[in-house]
Amino acid sequence: MGTRECRHICDESSPGIGEAGRTGEWRNAFPVINQEKCVVTKRNKLTCFLCWLYCPDAVVRKEIPVSIDLEYCKGCGICAQVCPAQAITMVNEGESCLEGTGGI
Repeated sequence: MGTRECRHICDESSPGIGEAGRTGEWRNAFPVINQEKCVVTKRNKLTCFLCWLYCPDAVVRKEIPVSIDLEYCKGCGICAQVCPAQAITMVNEGESCLEGTGGI
């Protein structure tokens, strides 16, 4: 967390190109969101977002439909672990991920 000039604490972060560059190349698996199961997408409301809240790399976009910036995702799988609807699965790099999942 950081502070703004107004001295309010900011708890939202966003990915950026750091010293490590685009870190998505580091992972062995990546998250795939099944939008048909996703609570946010199904209700079309800004609800849930546990994946966004717990993502240590701030790569989950807080928007409808939920999406993940795979250029910076390191594949830790926390988003899949905290998803109450089990809408996120981890897929090994190199495997087909779009078949029957509703996309990334």
